[in-house]
Amino acid sequence: MAVSKVVARFKSGDTMKGKTSDFFPNKRYFHIEPIDGETVEIDIEELKALFFVKDWDGDTDRNYAYNDVIAGGGRKIEVTFADGESLIGYSKGYSPNRAGFFIIPADINGNNERVYIISSATKEVRFITS
Repeated sequence: MAVSKVVARFKSGDTMKGKTSDFFPNKRYFHIEPIDGETVEIDIEELKALFFVKDWDGDTDRNYAYNDVIAGGGRKIEVTFADGESLIGYSKGYSPNRAGFFIIPADINGNNERVYIISSATKEVRFITS
């Protein structure tokens, strides 16, 4: 199984950076090997979102625009999390009845390749038609 660089953002506000090779959206638990520690089992329901990233450091000076069109990416949506953070991207699999869903951020030059969002951590999800 492929190893992915991830940043786990928890509903508690905590963040964990590391690698995973056993994340599946239909399973409740997976493991992260943190950058600076031993492998930890993660309960998906404790997460706000799991960010699959290009680089763990990211680009803190970047102003994300979310204006890119992702061909074949599905419908464009805006996700507002319970903590007020928003993210805009494309999703093929959003359904309010699912535990979570993937989006591809609408900023292809940003650090996030894709994001798995936990539905219970969202305040609002709306489709963008323009």
